[in-house]
Amino acid sequence: MTPSPTQPAYPPVSERFARPDWPNNAWYAAAWDVEVKHALLPRMIAGRRIVLFRRTDGVPAALNDACWHRLLPLSQGRLDGDAVVCGYHGLRYDSHGRCVHMPSQDTINPAARVPALPVVERHRFVWVWPGDPALADPALVPDLHWNHDPAWAADGRTIPVACNYKLVLDNLMDLTHETFVHGSTIGQAAVAEAPFTTTHGPNMVQVARWMIGIEPPPFWGNQLQRQLGRPVGLVDRWQIIRFEAPCTITIDVGVAVTGTGAPEGDRSQGVNGFVLNTITPETETTCLYHWAFARNYRLTEQSLTTELREGVAGIFREDEIILEAQQKAIDANSGKTFYNINIDAGAVWARQLIDRLVDREQPSKVAAE
Repeated sequence: MTPSPTQPAYPPVSERFARPDWPNNAWYAAAWDVEVKHALLPRMIAGRRIVLFRRTDGVPAALNDACWHRLLPLSQGRLDGDAVVCGYHGLRYDSHGRCVHMPSQDTINPAARVPALPVVERHRFVWVWPGDPALADPALVPDLHWNHDPAWAADGRTIPVACNYKLVLDNLMDLTHETFVHGSTIGQAAVAEAPFTTTHGPNMVQVARWMIGIEPPPFWGNQLQRQLGRPVGLVDRWQIIRFEAPCTITIDVGVAVTGTGAPEGDRSQGVNGFVLNTITPETETTCLYHWAFARNYRLTEQSLTTELREGVAGIFREDEIILEAQQKAIDANSGKTFYNINIDAGAVWARQLIDRLVDREQPSKVAAE
């Protein structure tokens, strides 16, 4: 069971920004499926306060977290069947946001409703669409099928990170930082020095890196030795990072005994994993980092699943420290700019795709087009 992240004290959402920091017409992971119960769960998604809950038939729903009457957060109320009851004056709303009861009167103001958000439950996450409901196509939910595919064993967590969501994306698109941030587990000099290729399309960016004939880092060396049942020498290691705009990154990772054909597609003498990441912006300086690690070996060993989840959580804690320190430095150096070098190619393209999605939602851009 995936624990719920600690709910941070959110600052007020600023409306002074002339240009939004994220697209609204997108699916964002609001929570793990096990977190959404027949109870009220508040979240901040893309600058919008919402409340999640499951109806009595198990279907998830999401409403704006503010009562139509006096704007008290509905998350401070309660569920009564499928109705959300405001904790201030008792107005009741159905799962579509329509007010179905007002105290001390028989007629209900037809304008009394709170916006409902489109919701989809897929890949062990509950996704919400904060933009135009007419555009909320479930087919656009990012592909994270490894998280529930019976051919893979997966588990993960959510990390509330006090940084802009794009900093997490930058971190994942350039894994050379492993050499310096994760040196005791997955990092090694070969990662920082290996050549890589970057490709991109209308909605994706891919960065691929192969390290041939190297010593395995501790994490992967241990996994491969346990899988093969014997000591291993040199390995061929791969990292294939795929970004799907605006916020999802899957990373195909692993090692195989060197010379056994992994670069040509034969991974039978190796261990393979997928790091699944989808980052949900909350405010300009906070986000929810949902991640999972999936593997395609020793699928029935729950103890290994737990061990890997806890191990990866420790690795990502190192990232969290770096990212929050980076955000503080950005806040303290207002007006300073980032500089890009070769290793930033994937991150630069990812940010450009996000900018295009944001631009398409701006009235001036739409009118021009």
